[in-house]
Order: sequence, then C-alpha cells, then structure tokens
Amino acid sequence: MPYDSNLDQNLFSKAWETDELKITVSVFSYNNGSKKLQISRETKDSNGNFRFAKLGRMLKEEVEGILPFIQEALQNM
Repeated sequence: MPYDSNLDQNLFSKAWETDELKITVSVFSYNNGSKKLQISRETKDSNGNFRFAKLGRMLKEEVEGILPFIQEALQNM
C-alpha cells in the first residue's frame, strides 16, 4: 500500500528558528497507528526561502533550543 498523506496526522509541531535555519520537532500518527517523533531541519536558500536539509549532527545550541520541544512532544505521545 503506497503512502497516503491524508492518513498522516500531525499531532504536535513546534519549530526553533535562527536567521539561517529552522529545526522542527513534530509528533505524527499514520493511519491512527503509533505516535512517532520526527525532527527535521530546513535551511534558507539564497532567496531566503526554507528548504529541507538532512538533520545530521546538531550543535549544542541547536539541541538546547529544541530540547524543551522534545519534552513537550513526549507529553503528546
């Protein structure tokens, strides 16, 4: 069965943002299944628009910025 975006529910989402990037912490449930945490990174391109980027490794500042969001997300799981 292929992925159906209509079955993907965003139950929680908060973003930590700087001038150059945005890291979003979300909780999703697909087809009323298990709740799962998702962390994604977006960076600004030369036009100032955000575009998806690999999360990869994080700086201490980034972890400290999203840690309260992760703790809040846990309450929604």
